[in-house]
Amino acid sequence: MTENAIRSVLVVGGGTSGWISAAVLARFLDPATTRITLVESDEIGIVGVGEATVPIIRNLNGLLGIDENDFVAATHGSFKLGIEFRDWGRIGNVHFHGFGDFGEDIEGIAPHHHWLKLRRQGDDRPIEDYSLTYALGRRGRFTPPDPESGRGESDYRYAYHFDAALYARYLRRHCEARGVTRVEGRISDVAQHGESGDIASVTLADGRALEADFFIDCSGFRGLLIEETLKTGYDSWAQWLPCDRAVVTASSGEAPSPPFTTSTALEAGWQWRIPLQHREGNGYVYASRFTSDERARELMLATLKGEPMQEPRVLRFEGGRRKLAWNRNCVAVGLASGFLEPLESTSIQLIQTAIARLIDHFPDRRRDPAIIAEYNRLCANEVERVRDFIILHYCLTHRTEPMWDYVRNMDLPDTLAHKIELWKAMGRVPLMTEESYQEPSWAAIFLGNGCLPGRYDPLVDRIDTARLARGMAARREAYAAWAERMPTQAAYIARHCAMKAPA
Repeated sequence: MTENAIRSVLVVGGGTSGWISAAVLARFLDPATTRITLVESDEIGIVGVGEATVPIIRNLNGLLGIDENDFVAATHGSFKLGIEFRDWGRIGNVHFHGFGDFGEDIEGIAPHHHWLKLRRQGDDRPIEDYSLTYALGRRGRFTPPDPESGRGESDYRYAYHFDAALYARYLRRHCEARGVTRVEGRISDVAQHGESGDIASVTLADGRALEADFFIDCSGFRGLLIEETLKTGYDSWAQWLPCDRAVVTASSGEAPSPPFTTSTALEAGWQWRIPLQHREGNGYVYASRFTSDERARELMLATLKGEPMQEPRVLRFEGGRRKLAWNRNCVAVGLASGFLEPLESTSIQLIQTAIARLIDHFPDRRRDPAIIAEYNRLCANEVERVRDFIILHYCLTHRTEPMWDYVRNMDLPDTLAHKIELWKAMGRVPLMTEESYQEPSWAAIFLGNGCLPGRYDPLVDRIDTARLARGMAARREAYAAWAERMPTQAAYIARHCAMKAPA
């Protein structure tokens, strides 16, 4: 160990962000030389009534050595193949953003260009018919892919739905077994070093002081360290993301539950439905300047699939990010670093990438400014790319309610405007650095909302139209046949990962 090595890290706050951070730190830092402590209070609840994720979470599980079936059973989870969007763009519209693509390129050209040519020839099948995850999801089928089979249909991506409170509890057990120390208590004060302004310690309500060389702020929206103490500042994106509240509750579930999240656009926002084994998570994300809390509550309760299991709660937020994710000797992770509404289930993704990026740029006590600047650049780029993808869902609308009129006519970030312009011109999406979503995901949202480009790739015309139609039909039919042979999600869960009582 060098003289300037980080000897202690304090994670402030538990929940999903705190325990993921602690777990990754424990995986890479030597417990003999670097002490990892997490402080949280049982008095502070966890935001959320069900968590939806994206496939990168499987990388986290693999990194931590977590057994998938044990994890799903312990968190009362289910599997997720994508998101079904209802009434986005216009009332009655249904489209699907599946994990993965629309099959392999055809003679080097993305499948959606071939689909566009056939559409001009009168074929009105939706683009989702060429998505294997959609073929599985619409039939309620699931089993993990088997790359060893050698079949192209066996290669697809998936994620999970789970109970956020049970997930935090699961990770806590994992972390404590690997040397992480948990301290129970509410923080009453934060002390800074007089000359540097670095955070020196936090003091608990009972008078205990916890010192560390480095701090991870997982304190949620308030940003106890990054904002209340270090005054980092916040870039608001309310002009592009006007939804600023959510009313949330859990409800009894429907059986069988689908292996996907559902997002339904409503008059002033959208409603999520996250199916778990034992219940469903529900929330209506809305813009308070276009509706009232009471109207939002009434509308959400009226559209529940099952009976509410708790009194709805209203959460308030503002879309945006901290001006710096890393400030002095503190890195903000999760809600402390900023907020993007959960339209594409990116919350845990951004937690994962933030803490993984910290491992890649882990400092010593000198904290080279070049390292901090690069970390902040990468974090800013990533969250801004996700922001643009979320805005896309809104700005393509043809709905006429006041909130939808606003998002259709608002000025867009230059980066998103450029993507839309190029898509409309030639059906391509220019990808930038730190993009989370590749072209098939953008195509799913553009095409699902009826935004067709002015042309398809002219190289598609190298293929005879009749031969192209036969090849696309064979692809579509192969996906459908493969899905029909799979077990239902309910059967798979019952056999391998049925929920168990919380430990």
